[in-house]
Amino acid sequence: MKEAVYWLDTVPRKEAANGPEDVRERVDVLVIGAGYTGLSAARRLAKSGATVLVVEGEHIGFGASSRNAGQTLTGLRLDPKTLITRYGESQARRLFESSLFALEHLEALLAAESIDCEYERTGHIQAAWKAGHFESLRKEQAILARVFGHPVEVLSKEQQRREIGSDCYHGVLVDQRSGALNPAQYVNGLADAARRAGAAIATGITVERLKRADDAWTVTTSSGPIHARDVLIATNGYTGAATPMLQRSMVSIGSYSVVTEPLAEADALRLLPNRRMAYDSKQFLYYFRLTSDHRLLFGGRASFTQANENTTRRAAAILRQGIDTVFPELARTPLAYAWGGQVSIARDQRPHAGRLGDGTYFAGAYAGHGIAMATLLGDLTARRLGGEPVDDPFMDDRLPPIPFYSGTPWFLPLLGAYYRVKDWIS
Repeated sequence: MKEAVYWLDTVPRKEAANGPEDVRERVDVLVIGAGYTGLSAARRLAKSGATVLVVEGEHIGFGASSRNAGQTLTGLRLDPKTLITRYGESQARRLFESSLFALEHLEALLAAESIDCEYERTGHIQAAWKAGHFESLRKEQAILARVFGHPVEVLSKEQQRREIGSDCYHGVLVDQRSGALNPAQYVNGLADAARRAGAAIATGITVERLKRADDAWTVTTSSGPIHARDVLIATNGYTGAATPMLQRSMVSIGSYSVVTEPLAEADALRLLPNRRMAYDSKQFLYYFRLTSDHRLLFGGRASFTQANENTTRRAAAILRQGIDTVFPELARTPLAYAWGGQVSIARDQRPHAGRLGDGTYFAGAYAGHGIAMATLLGDLTARRLGGEPVDDPFMDDRLPPIPFYSGTPWFLPLLGAYYRVKDWIS
């Protein structure tokens, strides 16, 4: 088993056209982070005529933008019932509709920039881990229809083999609107689009400190100071101490994936006959899909810690057990890849974008639903930064700080234990 990101082996490595030695010292906008958010924003800003520099400490798409499962899903981490309880029907509808618009925006961008990233509308399934969870899926179906006008289908345990070749679940919800893509191909294509628009992208440059004076920023980096009128922080799950206000408001949690050796096409389609994206109803959920070369990608929150080499190995063993439980016929199929990465979650478990109190702009906290939403919020933040009026429920400037948290998530083991208990008693 190779401890590496499978997706990165499907694309040539795209490094920056700019190196530390020729980075512009003065720009209109400095974007920190070369993932979906930062690159989408850079593309829009450059198209509007701004001089834009994107700096990235690693390679393009190093973080979640190449490490995710490539699932472009409807909705948010918060389920429809929770959205309504927390925000009321009107605002809940706006939030949900923004998630659907994010998918439309993504599809339009892929077409406009001719980005080939294996995108297709596969739909997704949510599988009931316990019998009681199936009743929750039925209630969710009714809420989606009544409040959001969004049709989904619910299949019983006896019917579910139309969608999943497993008997361990107790029925599934089928949503036709979601999609799939190759995340590394997408982030590379988005970087190319940002460059074509006129943005510069430089990798291997870390940001050490930000200082604002006279309505401008001086940003200390590993390659020297950069002066910018505005700064957009697009580091999401990899936000560090150089931007403490943002770091105190988002928690990074490890998410892990494994990929099998290629399967025969017929065997792969017995697992997911319609090639849908899939996840289940646990708090410590599993998510899975087929790749274009007929592998099973299987992931989850196998450990409520931040990702590193040791946690990746432990998580791979847990996910191996998960595969054997969901798809016992794969028990002897070797794993080819295993990796981990960071997802970012805010206190209220929903995305946020806007302008912080210190004057920096930001977008993040996608909680595992970031491909389309990061692309949209990067674009909308850039439009707002350029002076356009923006009306979106996630552009609210309010990113609530997390009590007793300064960047070290000491509480994650406790949170993990709480969710394990919820999975046990639910």
